[in-house]
Amino acid sequence: MIKVLIVDDSPLIRGLLKEILSQADGIKVVGTAEDPYEARELIKSTSPDVLTLDIEMPKMNGINFLKNLMRLRPMPVVMISTLTQEGSPATIEALELGAVDFISKPTSNVANTLMSYSDLLIKKIRVAAGARVRAFKAPSQESELEIGRNYTFSRNTILAIGASTGGTEAIREVLMRLPTHAPPVVITQHIPPVFSTSFAQRMDRTCAVSVKEAEDGDILLPGHVFIAPGDKHLKVAHTTTGYVCRLDDTEPVNRHKPSVEVLFNSLIPMGKHVCAAMLTGMGSDGAKAMLALKAAGANTFAQDELSCVVWGMPRAAYELGAVQSLVPLSKVTETMLSAVKK
Repeated sequence: MIKVLIVDDSPLIRGLLKEILSQADGIKVVGTAEDPYEARELIKSTSPDVLTLDIEMPKMNGINFLKNLMRLRPMPVVMISTLTQEGSPATIEALELGAVDFISKPTSNVANTLMSYSDLLIKKIRVAAGARVRAFKAPSQESELEIGRNYTFSRNTILAIGASTGGTEAIREVLMRLPTHAPPVVITQHIPPVFSTSFAQRMDRTCAVSVKEAEDGDILLPGHVFIAPGDKHLKVAHTTTGYVCRLDDTEPVNRHKPSVEVLFNSLIPMGKHVCAAMLTGMGSDGAKAMLALKAAGANTFAQDELSCVVWGMPRAAYELGAVQSLVPLSKVTETMLSAVKK
């Protein structure tokens, strides 16, 4: 039985979340709180397995509460976030602090809209209950040192990353270590549109390399990272001007848009010039395409189980025989750069 504590200042949202989760098999709502101070006492008395947490609350906002929680008593947290341009940076910060996932809070017709999210919410709660959560620690100076400053790389090399649940923080750790002359990087992370923009902007401010949300026609250049928009598939095409980003507005693949499968499939013609990594995430999106990439001569790696928040996508790729080795998150950047250096 998964014990859930709901923290939200809205009585309506608390009631709806409790109604949805109470109807799910194997989930029990052990309490509701309208602010972090009440939540703190309920955590002590109910020992929940998962917390749902609003961002905007009185007395103490959800970000400050999460920061304290992940430092003192780490537990799986699913943020209940407003899907707006204004709200998305705080959600990205929450994921960086250790929140496992988030679900959007509707801004209108709340009851009907939230009820339509019931299956997704229940799924995220179940995934969160099995996630590996660690105490939050600010990045150390040592972990931020760039790797491969003295390496040289072929002009044709491409680094590719796929990720889902837990991926924003894993991607941050990988990108923070890239030198400014690193090969171009293309990334598909399962994330909604508004949040993909905020995520790319946050990474650009944080990393030595340039990071942006991919646009159709972007030329892949060294020292540049391109993140798939949250509502488009990202592909790479080889043109007379070099490698370029192509955005695809077709149907979801493996229930995802953007899909890692689509990105990795587009890289198969580049074969040996590609190094791909599968990071933490739920499901198996990208595993089959990664196997084809490996067969085409690409270097392929997956994050190991112990360092994953959710060992789903890396596990699927590993069990399919699509990866050369499993690598702890702290070694992913070094492993990828070493595989493609001259």
